[in-house]
Amino acid sequence: MAHFGVVAPAFHSHFNALAALALVLVERGHRVTFLHRPDAAGYVTDARLGFHAVGATTHPPGSLAASLRRAANPGSPLGLRRVIVDMAQSTDMLCRELPAAIEALGIDAIVGDQMEAAAGLVAEALELPLVSVACALPVNREAGVPLPVMPFAWGQDERALKMVEGSTRVYDWMMAPHRRVIETRSRAFGIPVRGMLHECLSPLAQISQTVAAFDFPRRHLPAHFHHVGPLRHGAAKAVSSSPMPPITGDRPFVFASLGTLQGQRFGLFRRIAQACRMLDVQLLVAHCGGLDARQCEAIVKAGADWVCAFAPQQEVLACADAVVSHAGLNTAMDAIAGRTPILALPIAFDQPGVAARISHAGIGLRASPRLASARQLAGHLRRLLDEPAFGHRLDTMAGTVLHAGGAPRAADIVEKALGLQGADAAASASA
Repeated sequence: MAHFGVVAPAFHSHFNALAALALVLVERGHRVTFLHRPDAAGYVTDARLGFHAVGATTHPPGSLAASLRRAANPGSPLGLRRVIVDMAQSTDMLCRELPAAIEALGIDAIVGDQMEAAAGLVAEALELPLVSVACALPVNREAGVPLPVMPFAWGQDERALKMVEGSTRVYDWMMAPHRRVIETRSRAFGIPVRGMLHECLSPLAQISQTVAAFDFPRRHLPAHFHHVGPLRHGAAKAVSSSPMPPITGDRPFVFASLGTLQGQRFGLFRRIAQACRMLDVQLLVAHCGGLDARQCEAIVKAGADWVCAFAPQQEVLACADAVVSHAGLNTAMDAIAGRTPILALPIAFDQPGVAARISHAGIGLRASPRLASARQLAGHLRRLLDEPAFGHRLDTMAGTVLHAGGAPRAADIVEKALGLQGADAAASASA
């Protein structure tokens, strides 16, 4: 049996998805250890999974909170640059600290999040097998396909292609601090020099928790790229959540969540509540700990029926008639699995790209989280609740998600890449 090291950005959603895969591997007799800055230990909540802290000198305990605040609300171009510098410094720290830690722990292979370049660089430097996992939208580049962070609709006309080309150049220029770290560490490791995330992926196996039907059309994904759908595990310890509210069948039910990093957006939640009051629908708001008691009371007064820190998301979405979301990929995939139309209000990271794909697939609508009024939000929700086409398209895509394989198939792929499985599992991994 193998000892896997997991390397990912220090975000709850990324660790949570990878923990689902890790638990399947543990159940098959493997050992799994997450490696990151000390504060990330709080994301690893199942005792069957290991955690090894690195980088305490440059990333001491207590320092992650400030990085998360900057990431959640960069605000200005200067703030966005600070987020990119944080990302670069994290990659630099991991490249510096991981080799010794991996050798000391006796790790045999790396499961690396696509969003952390250090996983690929260190695996190649140590000559260890690497499996790349896209917990967010895949970073694999393809001519004419907008980058995950871009809000553009799919198009193959000359204007659309120029938009993709120009926005990619701007993105690459903005990512210069991160590129310099990747280039410098590549040279120091004595491996071929590269500078971008998509150049640090596994040559053995790449796994995405999307399905092909959700993404824009792709023509040039590598043969070892696999869509497996959302990575979930029933035994994974989720954040303590409130029980299901007493939903009644006489009015539509809407769920609103802005994810673990954006739950402090009181004004946006209030507009959502006002929109739901205009429509006379039931509303559950989950703020992920971002609001205080007075703000929660104000959200109820504005139109919410229930407000909680955390809700049992998959269970709630299975009952909801619509969801208002920040367009995080995890929520989007859960909504698809629950056949729930999505009103996407993208804020940061790959959320604009997720929202664009929601719109392209016809399974929801998108609006501006800053500019959309309560009345405009109500209009979008009215369409999602009244127009059956959204539900019909979700029925088809939900079936695709159901049969994509999820965490068990992802584990099959990991084992196959390392030659650790039998014929039956190998067939599943190749499906």
